[in-house]
Amino acid sequence: MARNKREPIIALYADENGEIFDAPGILAMGREGDELRLLTPEDLIPLPESADLMFLPDRQAVGMSQEGEVLTLTGNAVSAILPAGYTRTMMPAFQLDEDASRLPLYGYTAVCVYKDQLYGAAIYTDENHKWDPEHYNTKNLKRLVKQVKKDLPNNPLIDHLANCSLEWHCCTAENIFYRRWECGIPTSPVCNANCFGCISLQPAECCPSPQSRIKFRPTAEQIAELGIYHLENAPEGIISFGQGCEGEPSLAAVNISAGIKLIREKTGKGQININTNAGYTEGIKQIVDAGLDTMRVSIISAIPESYDAYYRSNYKLDNVKKSIRYALDHGIYVSLNMLYFPGFNDREDELAAWKEFFRELPVQMIQVRNLNIDPDAFLDIMPEQKAPFVGTRKFLSELKKEFPQLVIGSFSHYVEG
Repeated sequence: MARNKREPIIALYADENGEIFDAPGILAMGREGDELRLLTPEDLIPLPESADLMFLPDRQAVGMSQEGEVLTLTGNAVSAILPAGYTRTMMPAFQLDEDASRLPLYGYTAVCVYKDQLYGAAIYTDENHKWDPEHYNTKNLKRLVKQVKKDLPNNPLIDHLANCSLEWHCCTAENIFYRRWECGIPTSPVCNANCFGCISLQPAECCPSPQSRIKFRPTAEQIAELGIYHLENAPEGIISFGQGCEGEPSLAAVNISAGIKLIREKTGKGQININTNAGYTEGIKQIVDAGLDTMRVSIISAIPESYDAYYRSNYKLDNVKKSIRYALDHGIYVSLNMLYFPGFNDREDELAAWKEFFRELPVQMIQVRNLNIDPDAFLDIMPEQKAPFVGTRKFLSELKKEFPQLVIGSFSHYVEG
């Protein structure tokens, strides 16, 4: 008679050289917020081929014995780093060493061995072939960079984006040289927020930034030259203000709005987008009135105290709401770039606050993005979380159930006019 027994979900650990092993007989655990629990088959999907594995220094792997005892293993914890389009539902379980160093800015995901394969605690959120890594950093990229520099010889934005492409491997920067899809146009060296974990400018309290911020202010003419060039040549072309290598683009509203008007005098092709914190409403109004098509708003919480703790800005969540209201009233397609941290966003009080938010502001899309941060560093700066978990799957399904028109994904989509 066949045994009705679940396949065990086995913990992983890494030695001091970074070699990864499984731990037979030790059950894998994951982390939500600051709580650890056993991983279940319902938590898991086969680890995507393009995911990366890394060990976590100064953090001992944790698992559970068959008898239910939580054990600290003699090895470092192991994490998966997911490709775009996947949302993690749990983080790795670990025991933090005393005087542990801060982790760099990645979205750490629980990983294990299940059915003799690597599995991760995640869900598949969105499919978009345009962001597949195989389309980027190709052998001909340097040649394409030289060609665009020749076409636009006196535009400092091209030199900046060339460096972003070749040094930082930024996909939206590379797309100007590939003449396709979404291209970033950075404009603002300053910001009105001090986000914990900013990818372009970090104080020493957190961790090194993975990119360097733009150091000049492009003119309206420079913005327009690049925008016209891209939109005239790119299939499903998008130009986006608000990149990882800049501050808040709405603070450059005068030049951006003038640039948009110049672009639309020459071409009606493609889409003009802004990625923004939307805290500077007057700037957003100028840019919307100039001819914006879509707006993606970075946001982490619908609760003001939690929002303030992360963004540490000179504006409030109410300012963001006013900007979104103005954009929606003027026909702009609005999506939220929801920074997602398991055990924070997916709590009952956050879910209730988001439902109220969407009743007030019926945005068209949520782009769920794994928050790249050291988990303990994040929790240290946020208000204490006391509400019960609902879990990532229920959090997203509840929103979709109440707001069926809401698109839930991970990427900016080309919006047909």
